[in-house]
Amino acid sequence: MDKETKLKLITACAECMIRHAEELTALDQAIGDGDHGLNMKRGFEALLADATVLSDKPLPDMLKAIGTQLVMKVGGASGPLYGTLFMALAKEIDDTPSLPSASAAFASAIEAVKARGKSELGQKTMLDVLIPVHRVWVTGGGTGLALAAQAAAEATVPMKAIRGRASFLGDRSIGHMDPGARSSQLLIETITTVLGA
Repeated sequence: MDKETKLKLITACAECMIRHAEELTALDQAIGDGDHGLNMKRGFEALLADATVLSDKPLPDMLKAIGTQLVMKVGGASGPLYGTLFMALAKEIDDTPSLPSASAAFASAIEAVKARGKSELGQKTMLDVLIPVHRVWVTGGGTGLALAAQAAAEATVPMKAIRGRASFLGDRSIGHMDPGARSSQLLIETITTVLGA
């Protein structure tokens, strides 16, 4: 992956999170602390400011640096979870990954997020997007990921939250899209658009 592509990825993802901050905040106000959009915006503004420096790094180093920034800047529950996702990816991926090796790295990163959040599929979290998207990737070779992410995020609406702040609401969490699932969907859609997947 060349520097130009890495710069496009960072810029596009950051601009997407900043653009959708109010939507993510509104989703989180319904079932969480109400800070997901603002927290994600803060983290991705920091990435945008460092985009040129980050894109100069080899892919694993870039992903590790992104994860570190997100842990430091996003805060809340999302900072450690997104930070874990990117840092775990960094450990498993090389500078010129093939589709199969990138898929395997993503699988390892999902396992790391599961462990960090003590969560599983079906508990109304970002995993409810990441896991179905990975399944589509494995079976479809990297196509249809944006549609899978959209369907997976929408599927969190009827779920009852088991983990995170939303779990305190019990049945009242039903009927709302999970904010972390939505932000995961947005990132996957943006990445697939930039990479043409």
